Amino acid sequence: MSKGLPKRSENYSEWYNELVKKADLAENSAVRGCMVIKPYGFSIWEKMQRALDDMFKETGHSNAYFPLFIPKSFLSKEASHVEGFAKECAVVTHYRLINDPNGNGVIVDPDAKLEEELIVRPTSETVIWNTYKSWIQSYRDLPLLINQWANVVRWEMRTRIFLRTAEFLWQEGHTAHATKVEAEEETARMLDVYATFAEEWMALPVVKGQKTANERFAGAEDTLCIEAMMQDGKALQAGTSHFLGQNFAKAFDVKFQDKSGALEYVWGTSWGVSTRLMGALIMAHSDDLGLVLPPKLAPIQVVIVPIFKGDEQLEQISEKINPILKELKSKGISVKFDKDDQARPGWKFAEYELKGVPVRVAVGMRDLESGTVEVARRDNLSKEIVSIEGIAQYLENLLNDIQENIYKKALDFRTENTFEVNTWDEFTAKIEEGGFLMAHWDGTSETEEKIKELTKATIRCIPLNSKSEAGVCVLTGKPSEGRVIFARAY
Repeated sequence: MSKGLPKRSENYSEWYNELVKKADLAENSAVRGCMVIKPYGFSIWEKMQRALDDMFKETGHSNAYFPLFIPKSFLSKEASHVEGFAKECAVVTHYRLINDPNGNGVIVDPDAKLEEELIVRPTSETVIWNTYKSWIQSYRDLPLLINQWANVVRWEMRTRIFLRTAEFLWQEGHTAHATKVEAEEETARMLDVYATFAEEWMALPVVKGQKTANERFAGAEDTLCIEAMMQDGKALQAGTSHFLGQNFAKAFDVKFQDKSGALEYVWGTSWGVSTRLMGALIMAHSDDLGLVLPPKLAPIQVVIVPIFKGDEQLEQISEKINPILKELKSKGISVKFDKDDQARPGWKFAEYELKGVPVRVAVGMRDLESGTVEVARRDNLSKEIVSIEGIAQYLENLLNDIQENIYKKALDFRTENTFEVNTWDEFTAKIEEGGFLMAHWDGTSETEEKIKELTKATIRCIPLNSKSEAGVCVLTGKPSEGRVIFARAY
């Protein structure tokens, strides 16, 4: 094992934590529950951002920015929304520090109390809908399609880097529409954008589904989600899209004049993904040697390691490699030529393996003589001797193959770990093994909560493509119209 990583099979949680640290992705900060995302980790997040941002703009959205601070009174305007977030809110009460007269550094100035406390945004619906009131007057102002890239704070007590932190990075889309149908279409459209990104960029197969009333976003009428399976069989919610109905429009009095001149409340949506996707990327694909990154999101897609003694040999290898570097870059492939003579090739190989670089090319003097190089794949650890002629095109094709193979491997894993269960005994036995359990549920919140209490399994979603199938609930034996996905989750 590279760099002493624990084995996934022995301690999955420790393996994850160590991999995040040793692969230089992120680390805990001095502030409890917060993280420092290091340059290598942030470069992956930047690639995610860039791809998603392009997809948002292709679907007609524009970026804006709204305040970090939300007046406390705003959260009181939508009752279910404030109830959903109240326990996670960080509150600003004062605006000044002064020197402690007793010489113990600085203290909060008791005379600098805010007239109204400010909430550090846990999500931005309230401050955005308050703003939309002045932006929307007529049907001509609709649809309003806005996205924000920002940080949010939710005061989590039990944290884990990327998966659950007190502060995290995300994007949040907030849109306003003239009709219910348009808002519902937007909710579904953005879920499709997330699913496409997860599958085509992250190589992560996802199930598109609807959340139950218990799991729905606070203040929404309906929540759609994408759910992914990690290698320990647990589920991870990878993105959500919410149909808000007219709830926030009514709370903040956002009306528009329709074509007939009548005043109507607008219809809203919100949708978001966060740095939690970094956790999903790590846990879905990586192995005991380190990260396995899909090429589309890898900061370095190809690394070329020369094996040489002295400047003369390096110069000869460089002469052959430089045109290849130029051709790879012209194809949009990020490539690194690691000429550092302070580290041995073996150490470099292990390091790039740990960091999940999809393709490693080794070239020495003998390779120059034979006109070949050694190409190693990170996804399946195979090696091949390949002709230098046409190597750039070969590597481009190989990266595409690796992207597809990583997706297929994750899809096969999910298929192998998805089970139909029909009895409570089957359910309780299978949930201990992990995976997605397709089971009947009687549709009540009480049964959903009881199953969670007994097994720690939640209904991840009601799959959008699920077929109607008469059955009986695994717990109560009451009638059920179809199967839902249960799993333990992050």
